[in-house]
Amino acid sequence: MADSQFKGRIGRTVEDSVPWWPAPTDGRQRRPNVLVVVFDDTGWSDFGCFGSEIATPTIDRLAAQGLRYTNFHVTPLCSPTRACLLTGRNHHAVGMRFLADVDTGFPNARGRVDPEAAQLPALLAREGYTCFLVGKWHLTPRHEITPAGPFENWPLSRGFHKFYGFLDGCTDQYCPELYQDNHQVTPPSRAGYHLSEDLADHAIRYITDHAVYRRGEPFYLQLAFGAQHAPFQVPRSYVEKYLDVFAKGWDETRTDRLDRQRAMGLVPPSTRLTPRNPGVRPWAQLNAEERLLAVNVQATYAGFLEHADEQLGRVVSQLERLGALEDTLVMVFADNGASREGGPLGTVNVNGIYGGVAQDIRDELAHLHKVGGPDGPAHYPEGWAMAGNTPFRRYKQFVDLGGVRSPLVVSWPRAIASRGQVRRQFAHVIDLAPTILEAAGVVPADGSFDGRSIAATFHAADAAAPRDTQYFEMLGHRAIWHRGWRAVTEHTVGAAYEDDVWRLYDTSADFSECDDLADRYPERLKELKELWWREATAHGVLPLDDRPLVELLAFRAPLGLWTQSSLTVFADQGHVPFATGLTGTRRSMRVRARLKRRAGDEGVILSSGNVQGGYSLYVQDGRLKFEHLLLYRRQLCVGESRVPEGECVVGFTITHEAGGSAMVELFCDADVVGRTRLPFTSGHLSFWGMDVGRDALSPVSEHYTGEFAFPEGGILDVTIDFLEDVSLEDMSDTVLGTE
Repeated sequence: MADSQFKGRIGRTVEDSVPWWPAPTDGRQRRPNVLVVVFDDTGWSDFGCFGSEIATPTIDRLAAQGLRYTNFHVTPLCSPTRACLLTGRNHHAVGMRFLADVDTGFPNARGRVDPEAAQLPALLAREGYTCFLVGKWHLTPRHEITPAGPFENWPLSRGFHKFYGFLDGCTDQYCPELYQDNHQVTPPSRAGYHLSEDLADHAIRYITDHAVYRRGEPFYLQLAFGAQHAPFQVPRSYVEKYLDVFAKGWDETRTDRLDRQRAMGLVPPSTRLTPRNPGVRPWAQLNAEERLLAVNVQATYAGFLEHADEQLGRVVSQLERLGALEDTLVMVFADNGASREGGPLGTVNVNGIYGGVAQDIRDELAHLHKVGGPDGPAHYPEGWAMAGNTPFRRYKQFVDLGGVRSPLVVSWPRAIASRGQVRRQFAHVIDLAPTILEAAGVVPADGSFDGRSIAATFHAADAAAPRDTQYFEMLGHRAIWHRGWRAVTEHTVGAAYEDDVWRLYDTSADFSECDDLADRYPERLKELKELWWREATAHGVLPLDDRPLVELLAFRAPLGLWTQSSLTVFADQGHVPFATGLTGTRRSMRVRARLKRRAGDEGVILSSGNVQGGYSLYVQDGRLKFEHLLLYRRQLCVGESRVPEGECVVGFTITHEAGGSAMVELFCDADVVGRTRLPFTSGHLSFWGMDVGRDALSPVSEHYTGEFAFPEGGILDVTIDFLEDVSLEDMSDTVLGTE
């Protein structure tokens, strides 16, 4: 195709022609780099510069040379917030009402971002930006997370040039399921590996290569840590320093944090703590064992955050070393408030909670020394989540401020002269894309965004808020903010929406929303409720939908491998991701492996999970073995006879019994060669999926070392037949449990 912009002259020969080249774009080198840092499940008060005891020196430094926003909001869940960030539009309007992969059949909940919605990296790429995503994505439907795609909803299809990270909602920090661009990658096997460090390594490499080869051109880097989503995992040295710090408990921690927030000028002096959240006991009522567990898992959370901040510090230091920090717009925030997923007591091993298998306090304390390690994937109790959201009420998933108020730090040394100041304008995550584009000198078409730029606040503390109104909705919970007033209702599943009880707050006088003024100003509340319905209609919120996830899963067309009754896998294929839902033992199933065994051949035939929990079928010492690990309880079944040489069929059958137990039978050809009973099973054994012919990265078994790979050519194929339909209750528990 001819160059339509060509301004030279084309003759019959080069001697008769005049060449022409486009001039360099003026001022491109003055367009700022952009670094957007997204923390997961982090409370408003968890950063040091927002009142915490937790050391976050990198974030604090960015705040000291920039701004802290105390009235910044997100959605109550991660997928919707990330959709808002990348599109500048409300999450219902782009099809992400809830989580990725929940398609209700309506435009507001397709489980992926509307393909027609322009996304920030694609818009920036048109203006000469190179765009990187490092870390969490969580905007791909779960059934599309396979080594073969489809890739339409992966990062590179939505405008990013490079991607390194994970696609699902959470992952193991020591044994993560990772992807680079459009293919699976195996995490490094080096001793001491941690995902946060790996993400920082890749971010540093991307920006350094960019500085070397694309000097003077800007980049957009979205660094989305797995921290602070469970599993909480960090080296023990980061945990121990916080054990004494949090021995005082969550009630005193809330009080201390609010005192620091007042002293920092983050909140008005009159700000009060909201009442303790329902179900959270006073710290004084916990017994010594409960306190011991609670302190240890909160210390793990704190160390996890300090460690992540340290990795962010490495990225910031590299920007400084490259001479790029001065002209880099940095934004740091959390995707939603702190999470109550840990329940009333918290846990050393969150796989129990996510898999619906209860542990008592004695079980927890017996393994307390493992907390935060590869086999100690912890979560804190909801009392600590309440403290993380100081001074607000509720948590993630709720539209009260504990779910939607996020700490925002903005730094841009070249452009922000107001160092260390606080900004109090109402803002929302949909405002960030317009802000970034304005900083980049891009003028989007009218109507492109629901949000508005907050760039004026970089220079003026008294600049107007970007908008007058913002609605909120999640799981039927609803709220609306309008010119300083906020109305909120907490919905009960199955209840009539017209019966919901609304609360009313004057946020200009009541920072933490303690005083419900609904009875005092009924007409104002009525106006706000009517405004909510208008906004809901305008932004695609309707129809309201409070159906349980299990009902939504049953309602939609079958999608993904987990709905199939049979699957055949091979030794030379890629890793089977955790997101497929195939990797647990909650369903009765029969696994048949066709072998072509030579003398002495041994190794793993099929493994699912890792050192936290899973199962492995393997040949060792000539015998077939099956090993099952769940919450530190290990069962080993050994075949009575030797596995023959040549072609044979071996495997196991899991048959569920009443009360949640299951019988395992090992077979070799037509003969049953071993039996054992599993006292309980789970659809969520760990965060690692399934491998054929090896036990990858973090072995399930303690009876072999390394991958213990079966010799090449020895496994013809492995067929998994599920003997009962998938339990939609279990699937919904897994999805909701991790979110």
